Amino acid sequence: MHRASFVYRNGLSITLILLMFFSLTGQFFTGWKTENKELAEQGFPALAINEYFYSGHFIQATFENWESEFLQMMLYVLLTVSLRQKGSSESKSLLGAEEVDREPVAHPKAPWPVKKGGVWLKIYKHSLSIAFALLFLITFGLHFYGSLKNYNTEQGMKKEPLVTAIQYLSESRFWFESFQNWQSEFLAVASIVILSIWLREKGSPESKPVDMPHDKTP
Repeated sequence: MHRASFVYRNGLSITLILLMFFSLTGQFFTGWKTENKELAEQGFPALAINEYFYSGHFIQATFENWESEFLQMMLYVLLTVSLRQKGSSESKSLLGAEEVDREPVAHPKAPWPVKKGGVWLKIYKHSLSIAFALLFLITFGLHFYGSLKNYNTEQGMKKEPLVTAIQYLSESRFWFESFQNWQSEFLAVASIVILSIWLREKGSPESKPVDMPHDKTP
């Protein structure tokens, strides 16, 4: 049998990662210019490129977005276990158990936690949501750190008192940054869940077959 190339077998993840790095690079350089423009307007020296990498401005902007993505994916993985949407390609069938619901069986090619059993299997059965939860908590913490650092930088430039992490937790600014991203992620997921009931994209696993009735759940 012909073996497909590495790029063909991993094209989706490679493309998405390249797009992420392209966008992150664009964010970095445009953010650097934006921050230096604001500093110049207030009479402060510009940040060198390496200084911007560690600035609160860049850390906050990066991780407040990553945080919302991982929260979205964690909740989506968990909610689709038990909740249904009639007619949506993103929902499990309304009736009966599916392949993903069956208990794992150890076999020669099974992942090692399945063969090991016990606590390793219990963790592995929920490893996807656990991974997204950990990534959410890490990025939430980094977003908070960057936002606090950026806020105190602005306070210092205005010669106003700095705030501690505990004090900043009660600041509306940090939670505004979080909520404005969270709501957009939930809207995006709700959109694909609902729109996939009536709309199609031939060849995409995120779509139902073109001739499938609207009210049928795959």
